[in-house]
Order: sequence, then C-alpha cells, then structure tokens
Amino acid sequence: MWLFLAFLLIPLIEIGLFIQVGGWIGLWPTLAIVVLTAVAGTLLVRSQGAQALARLRTSLETLHDPTEPLAHGAMILFSGALLLTPGFFTDALGFALLVPGVRAVVLREVKKRVKVHAAGARSPHRPARPADDVIDTTYTVEDDTPPPRGPSGWTQR
Repeated sequence: MWLFLAFLLIPLIEIGLFIQVGGWIGLWPTLAIVVLTAVAGTLLVRSQGAQALARLRTSLETLHDPTEPLAHGAMILFSGALLLTPGFFTDALGFALLVPGVRAVVLREVKKRVKVHAAGARSPHRPARPADDVIDTTYTVEDDTPPPRGPSGWTQR
C-alpha cells in the first residue's frame, strides 16, 4: 500500500512543483535547474560513492562488520537514482541522502525496525558441533570425457 501511495503522490508533487517553479522563473530556467541538479548530483554521487567503497574495503580488510558502509553505499546509490529522476522533490531527497548526517539518521531509524542476523554466526541457543564429529557418506566418480561431436539425433526422423 505504501509503495502504491509513493508511486501516486511523488509524480503529483513533482508536477505541482514544476508548475509553481515554472510560473515563478519561466520554462527555460526551470529546465536548466533540473539539468544542472542532475549533473551536480552525478558528480557528488561519484565522489561519495568512491569514499563509501573505500570505507567498505577498509572494513573488509580489517574484518570489521561491513553493514554500515554497505548501507551508506546503498543510500548513495539510491540518492543517485533520485537525482537523475527529473524533479525538484526527488532532487531534494537525493541531495539530502548525500549528507552523511542524514544517512546516519536514516540508518539509525532502519536499524530500529530491522533485525539483522550475521551469516555464519552460531546461535547462542545451539551449541557448536564437536570437532570429532564424523559425517559418513559415499560417492561415485563420474566419467569426465565429453560427449561425441556430431548431430544429437533428436531432429532425425
């Protein structure tokens, strides 16, 4: 339901803002602002994305939890999509997501609503498997020779 409302309301807000701003400053300045915000947004997203990627590499190299750099990178990517979408409302949201403080607030609010489980981590309720535990299995070796070349035969009558 929320997604439907977003797809309905955001274009209406953008159309209203285009009409208002176009009425105040005219058509060509309005279009110039839209193009300039897309260009400026692209440059900012590139630089901030590179910084986020460097922070992600650092966290992976030092074996720290990469969720925060990943989340910031995802928000920077989303801000880039918003900035490339023509409109004043989406540009305002996109530029807001480029501010690290705003991203930190958004991340804090998301963390309140999302429970994250680390992959590969043991549950405190389930003990680790003993090291001397043996798994018994059987296997067969398959022939690795490739099939013969030529027609497959399925088209012949």
